Amino acid sequence: MQRRSFLKSSAVATGAIVTGGMAHASAASATIPAAGKHTFKLKYAPHFGMFKHSAGEDLLDQLHFMADQGFTAFEDNGMMGREPALQSKIGETLAKLNMTMGVFVVDKGGNLANTLAAGKQEYIDIFLDGCRRAVDVAKRVNAKWMTVVPGGFERKLPIGIQDGNVIDALRRGAEILEPHGLTMVLEPLSDSPDLYLRTSEQTYMICKAVNSPACKILYDIYHMQKNEGNLIQNIGLTWEEIGYIQIGDNPGRKEPTTGEINYKNVFKYIYDKKFKGILGMEHGNSQPGKEGEMAVIEAYARCDQF
Repeated sequence: MQRRSFLKSSAVATGAIVTGGMAHASAASATIPAAGKHTFKLKYAPHFGMFKHSAGEDLLDQLHFMADQGFTAFEDNGMMGREPALQSKIGETLAKLNMTMGVFVVDKGGNLANTLAAGKQEYIDIFLDGCRRAVDVAKRVNAKWMTVVPGGFERKLPIGIQDGNVIDALRRGAEILEPHGLTMVLEPLSDSPDLYLRTSEQTYMICKAVNSPACKILYDIYHMQKNEGNLIQNIGLTWEEIGYIQIGDNPGRKEPTTGEINYKNVFKYIYDKKFKGILGMEHGNSQPGKEGEMAVIEAYARCDQF
């Protein structure tokens, strides 16, 4: 899956990024300073590796660099795979920098090999074990949100039965997370047509049925542009169940201004809705090296000017 590849690249903080989007960076650099602390209107959250050429390989140094640029949040899909001691250090550093921890992915929280739609006890047990372990991780890094993907379709079952199986499993996960004030955010994806969760309206229905503050929508703008489009309309329709937002332009899954999405308008709409949560920067850099990293910062500064 593309998501699995993205998680791997985030966890090892690679610098393998595709070139492109020079025209956008040049236009931005004419009005936005290449360095210095920005005051962003929204809580954009970078991830490890996004600024490794500017900040170095050390993960804590990367957090300091993010804060120095004005970012007030951070996310790390692969947090559950890190050593507990490192998790604690990350949590302590975020607290000192006054940065909010965003999502991490619940380990084995659901994938094409572990689909909750099948209703099999072995899959449910794997998912619930991931939720229990996520509670301890969340405490170390002071996290509130964690990503869950319910897995693939079970083609042998009617869709209504699959819906019921997913809802039942998620209710049991919510029972684990809710007492700790934690929220799993369900992410509809575009990586494969075999994935059960595909649209915002479907995810809205699932969240309504689970009926818990511990189960909300992760609205990934990149994936939803691919699967359904009509972004602002659909964000509005599902707004009361959206708990977290992620970013990536399309095509390419790079920073805003490199694709077809009018991110300035989308950000303004989210801001006008008085969203106080996090917008995770779950994308790659369109250009290599330090110049590419500065282009990412400039793109956000530019789209945040509304």
